[in-house]
Amino acid sequence: MRHPLHPALVHFPIACWSLATAADLASPVWGEPAWRLAGVLLVAGIGFSIPAMLAGFLELTKVAEDNPAIKDVNRHMMMVMSALTCYVVSLFLRLHGTELIEPGLLAIGLSVLGFLCLGVAGWLGGKLVYGHRLGVSPPSA
Repeated sequence: MRHPLHPALVHFPIACWSLATAADLASPVWGEPAWRLAGVLLVAGIGFSIPAMLAGFLELTKVAEDNPAIKDVNRHMMMVMSALTCYVVSLFLRLHGTELIEPGLLAIGLSVLGFLCLGVAGWLGGKLVYGHRLGVSPPSA
């Protein structure tokens, strides 16, 4: 495949997690429909993140250890893993068995922290593509 798969897959977890955080923040006003939606979106985002992260890891194997971008690659990966951790813990805090329950402040706080980590990861991902030119084909002559 000439085009990296990772950039095509990241939109799904980003959208789910961002909307989950928005629904969490809306839940004090909108109540149960908002926090239930947030829980479902967390599950979907976690599920979609797995193939996106696997594709990202595959792209990582193509980056040489002496590449100047490697520090930003590792930072990007750590921020994504931090976001995933925040969202997974937030999901577990709102589960009672297999039932979703209203999230507490800690679950909502972890959702917001996950969103912040996701934002930093996205900025670093942009830096990798637009600054370091990773995954970009050289211009044809």
